[in-house]
Amino acid sequence: MQPGSERIFADDNTDPLDGIVQWAPVKSLWIGSMTAMAIILAPIFISWSAIILFVVASGVTLCFGHSVGMHRRLIHSSFDCPLWVEHLCVYLGTLVGMAGPYGMVRLHDFRDWAQRQSTCHDYSCHRAGFWRDAWWQMHCRLALKHPPEFRLEPRLAGDRFYAFVERTWMWQQLPWAILFFAIGGWSWLVWGIFVRVSVCVTGHWLIGHFSHRSGGQSWVIDGVAAQGYNVGIAGLISMGESWHNNHHAFPGSAKLGLFPGQIDLGWWLIKTLGAIGLASNIKTPDDLPRRPGLRRLANAEGVAAFAPGG
Repeated sequence: MQPGSERIFADDNTDPLDGIVQWAPVKSLWIGSMTAMAIILAPIFISWSAIILFVVASGVTLCFGHSVGMHRRLIHSSFDCPLWVEHLCVYLGTLVGMAGPYGMVRLHDFRDWAQRQSTCHDYSCHRAGFWRDAWWQMHCRLALKHPPEFRLEPRLAGDRFYAFVERTWMWQQLPWAILFFAIGGWSWLVWGIFVRVSVCVTGHWLIGHFSHRSGGQSWVIDGVAAQGYNVGIAGLISMGESWHNNHHAFPGSAKLGLFPGQIDLGWWLIKTLGAIGLASNIKTPDDLPRRPGLRRLANAEGVAAFAPGG
């Protein structure tokens, strides 16, 4: 068994392939209801101010929250920052509507561990067809017969703020729904909550689906179940998360857009935080050990301009 994360512990009986996909009622009803409300109500309660709110709120929660707070800081520790900055960013990430902080870490680390093995279940690497993968990822869970053990590090497990947000992550939409309704009425409520959550969660799945199936590659990792691919068309709206081939190569890097033309708004935000003294120890591929099995592809676009690790 290959390691995936310092939070995942496997033994000789652990199997990333032996499992079944099961309907997850709470998860399914959450995103299903958000999506249904968005489809039904968005055309009725539409206004320019509501669309602007949707764009701004989505950008802030995805960039500050999911990409920088949840993914690059909480999950990968790719930079350091004051605890209040981390708490703020992770809270904004919770508002994306996918899970609480512990749930996001668990989901990511289990998938990352599975993809690092020589083989894994189709659920873990998006190998199912488009519509089946959509159903699986947004409405189901993978129940392994012999799963690895997940253990949060004491710093996170003992954080009372994270524990509270984890228990109440769905309810965290409520105060914002009340505020949006008070300011802009039904149009702000519908576009600021229902449309934003359904679009962001569905968009997150789309990036995950396509970034594990085909696209640009500068790197491969030999001996693993899943490769990452860059989805260039989504570089801007994903806040840099769609440069997934780069992320597979250097998962601990705060910088995901490694080559010229690869827009990475999350990296720009981290650099800005660093410039004003709110981020430090910012990791890039030059600061990281070479991942086992990592191999540069010959004549891959951008490789000549960026060649960490020799």
